[in-house]
Amino acid sequence: MTGAFHTRITDLFGIRLPVVASGLQWLSTADYVAAAAHAGIIGFITAASFPELDDLRAEIRRCRELTDGKPFGVNISMLPKLAKGDRVDAVVDLVCAEGVRFVETAGRNPEPYLPRLHAAGIKVLHKVPTVRHARSAQTAGVDAITVVGAECGGHPGTELIGTMVQAALAARDITIPLIAAGGIATGAQLVAALALGADGVAIGTRFLVAEEIRAHSDYKARLVAAQETDTTLVMSSLRNTVRALRNETTETVQKIERELGGDLEALMPHIAGRVGRRAYETGDARFGVLSVGQSVAFADRVEPLATIVKRLEEEGSVAKIGGSQR
Repeated sequence: MTGAFHTRITDLFGIRLPVVASGLQWLSTADYVAAAAHAGIIGFITAASFPELDDLRAEIRRCRELTDGKPFGVNISMLPKLAKGDRVDAVVDLVCAEGVRFVETAGRNPEPYLPRLHAAGIKVLHKVPTVRHARSAQTAGVDAITVVGAECGGHPGTELIGTMVQAALAARDITIPLIAAGGIATGAQLVAALALGADGVAIGTRFLVAEEIRAHSDYKARLVAAQETDTTLVMSSLRNTVRALRNETTETVQKIERELGGDLEALMPHIAGRVGRRAYETGDARFGVLSVGQSVAFADRVEPLATIVKRLEEEGSVAKIGGSQR
């Protein structure tokens, strides 16, 4: 595929722009992922958003109809260690059976699942928080890697290395297609990532205010009003650091962590996913660990995803021209 932003990532996924709309827990539905596909990028349905496998299967089939042949994938989040109720094997079997072409993985090493995924013709994009993990994933045989920096919403890892450093270091060692992520929300940042040696970028927070995101308008309004200083880090005491929107819950969690350390029993009533999910349903963003990155500062209005992507492309084109004139 050719174009102004032709890279190994556009070739891998068959997309127009080297932009990945990363899986968003509870929010990456078929409607959102299909909107990404029609905008010329790729999105991933979050398997963990569907407790029942039959519901996930139905969502994949619905997305296939909505995308009309355009590429999309499924995000498979794997806990760092096998846990009771872990269903990664079942989800892998399902995506293989459904003819999904692309999978985004995160969490523990995906190596045990790669033979099955590759045998089904599925390309695997693995997300990691450090260059060290990126090297391991490349050795394991994934098809592409996303390296996230400390600015990202959700899980930036425990070492908190900034995106500029992560991307430049990763580009030295990673020979397969490389995606940079963390705090990226503008076309100029896309161009900067490419200049650092990445083949594309992954974006999450910036897309949270897309019209196709199934979240309450009051929640989106809170994000539009947010500044880059309105996020904070929690759950580091559990070695599961999360960057989230600063609110009453994050203040409570940080107080518990200061006083009790990683007391999971004390923390669970506040960090449980169902608490955060209510914010998307009710619009009340005071409660829940709501994954949001520092790039929320660029989420300046609610509009269709296609419009956001068009703005990114236009900004990137201007940045490329400006760079060539220096």
